[in-house]
Amino acid sequence: MGFIDTDSPDPLTADLLWGDWIGRMTVSYPRLAARTLRFTLGIPRNIWVNPPGSKVYFIRTPDGVTRTGKLWEYDVATGTESVVVDPETLLGEDGERLSAEERSRRERSRESAAGLVSFAPDRDGRWATFALSGQLWAVHLTGHAVTALPSVGAVIDPRMDPTGRTIAYASGGALRVIGVTGKDERPLVEPEGNEVWGRAEFIAAEEMYRHRGFWWAPDGQSLLVERYDDSPVQTWYIADPENPEREPVAQRYPSSGTPNALVTLWHITLDAVRTEIVWDRERFEYLGSVTWSKHGDPLLQVLSRSQKDVQILGVDVATGATRILRELHDEAWVELTSPPRFATDGRLVSVEDNGGSRRLMVDGEPFSDASWQIRGVVSVEDDCVIATASSEPTEVQVVRFGFDGEAVPITEGSAVHSAVTGGPTVVISRSGLDSAAPTIAVHGDNSAVGELTVASEPAPFQPFVTFLNAGEHALRTAVLFPQGHVPGSDKLPVLMNPYGGPHAQQVVASARMFLESQWLADQGFCVVVADGRGTPGRGSAWERTVLDDLASITLDDQVAALNAVAEIYPDDVDTSRVGITGWSYGGYLAALAVLQRPDVFHAAVAGAPVTEWRLYDTCYTERYLGDPNTQPEIYDRNSLIPLAPKLERPLLLIHGLADDNVVAAHTLRLSTALLAAGRPHTVLPLSGVTHMASQEVVAENLKLLQVKFLKDALAV
Repeated sequence: MGFIDTDSPDPLTADLLWGDWIGRMTVSYPRLAARTLRFTLGIPRNIWVNPPGSKVYFIRTPDGVTRTGKLWEYDVATGTESVVVDPETLLGEDGERLSAEERSRRERSRESAAGLVSFAPDRDGRWATFALSGQLWAVHLTGHAVTALPSVGAVIDPRMDPTGRTIAYASGGALRVIGVTGKDERPLVEPEGNEVWGRAEFIAAEEMYRHRGFWWAPDGQSLLVERYDDSPVQTWYIADPENPEREPVAQRYPSSGTPNALVTLWHITLDAVRTEIVWDRERFEYLGSVTWSKHGDPLLQVLSRSQKDVQILGVDVATGATRILRELHDEAWVELTSPPRFATDGRLVSVEDNGGSRRLMVDGEPFSDASWQIRGVVSVEDDCVIATASSEPTEVQVVRFGFDGEAVPITEGSAVHSAVTGGPTVVISRSGLDSAAPTIAVHGDNSAVGELTVASEPAPFQPFVTFLNAGEHALRTAVLFPQGHVPGSDKLPVLMNPYGGPHAQQVVASARMFLESQWLADQGFCVVVADGRGTPGRGSAWERTVLDDLASITLDDQVAALNAVAEIYPDDVDTSRVGITGWSYGGYLAALAVLQRPDVFHAAVAGAPVTEWRLYDTCYTERYLGDPNTQPEIYDRNSLIPLAPKLERPLLLIHGLADDNVVAAHTLRLSTALLAAGRPHTVLPLSGVTHMASQEVVAENLKLLQVKFLKDALAV
């Protein structure tokens, strides 16, 4: 019995072959979820609308199981779609090959797809550039003509200048440029030691949502370019125990309390004249964001290492001098939000926490209503800002916020919405509880004109989700029973399935978020998913509750959600059989639950858990727990290692040995402490698996083993 390996360099693309195969055998939900990248393949992404609003460009795989993304064009006038770039046609039998640098970049951005995963157009939508299999390409969007351009080394993050004349790309530590016609390829700046030009350092990419390292000037004659030197950063080694003949991979990893990379920013003209951009780098160590538009000078957002202080700076590129436009301070931390930008009239638009709400600001004054929590900026127009925002944390709407203070929702209803604009055209994506597949509608002149094709694989079932506001904090909580469960017919074991940590939200009005939870429920559980304090969407005070105390706050909220479910469904849940499972922070929370509250939780599966916060990175950990060198007691209080002697419940620890984010040392150190304390437990190491366990067979068997462990432990 064979299976289709979509992780191979040449993934399946033939619809007929897939249809024949799917008809001959039954595929388990975990394998189907892995094969479809959780049913995201076939969904348009990286959507961009040209300035006239006449064309919509996007990346989409041809179906719901093929991982190779193509570039598509949607004609607004006719409603027709056509392929602009087909990677398989360009690469032929050679297939796609990724450099180590590109694999690392995709790991930081949690990218599992293949083929085209991004593209960069010019300002007017005439040209676009992209990297494919480490090579540089340009496409003339009007004529759909695709050209391979000369390049050196493995091409990383190519970007077209706004005027459509020159492409810049990172390669081998250098930033290089080439004309769009393929002439005059040359290095603009090259490393002279350990530094890297034109790429985001590890911390920026992993924790600050910044995956770029260079930004074009509006006139296409110069760039702002990051240079980082990670020689101060400690070296860790990621070994491959399954293949002992291979040398460990050396990686610079800035764990909490240790030095970060040295980051500087430079203005570089196309004739290679360099000017360093100067700010108080000793006080403001982190470069959070860079924006540069035709409406004003470049804008920087810089953060202190404690993240309690932020400056928004304007840049004089001629001298490298900066001026302070906004200074923000918070005794906990300042949230890194949408990058600030200039409005068309030169006023500064930013997203800041003000009066307990995340609000839109213009020149430091709020103009969005405090009842809306701003999620992100879609676009800045002449008279308004279009943004995504929540008045109810489980929903996300697209809202027009006028500079006069008027807020007009563009979307409504219980769903999660996002938008992209270009001229009169607005593309709105909607994901609701009624379907696991989103709808992506194209609107022109305030009316719907068509939809982008969603070619995702249909989910094998529809989640049945009930939302609760649990406990005194009204914790947004989702409850799922097995399909066909008759209320009062059976008291089921409970399975908590949280992430539970700051900066991530699970309980939202989107069916696709609950497919795995429904599958788990169908194995014989009542599944509970709860967003506790620290999660986004409910204001700054809510998020900052976890300062210095990740452990007790996030665990207490899971207990509160469980108690609320037990009170509402006394005849349907058995609180003497409660399991908990999670990955990453959810893994930390799962292990913490059985260690700290064995009276409540009776078994746990902890995937890739953080067990010792001193081993996790600077930016994330120090934001919540401070510096371990000055307040070690806080780290001790939030660590799992000292709790090892308390284990009395079944615990399964799972970790990818190739994980370079939450390294396997987390699980191994906890296991060592448990062994020293004489506490039985189970460890499942995953050879060759990173923080994303996306390999099809691994993902399937991993879920099946977790369910078996929980069923055995809870006597299901």
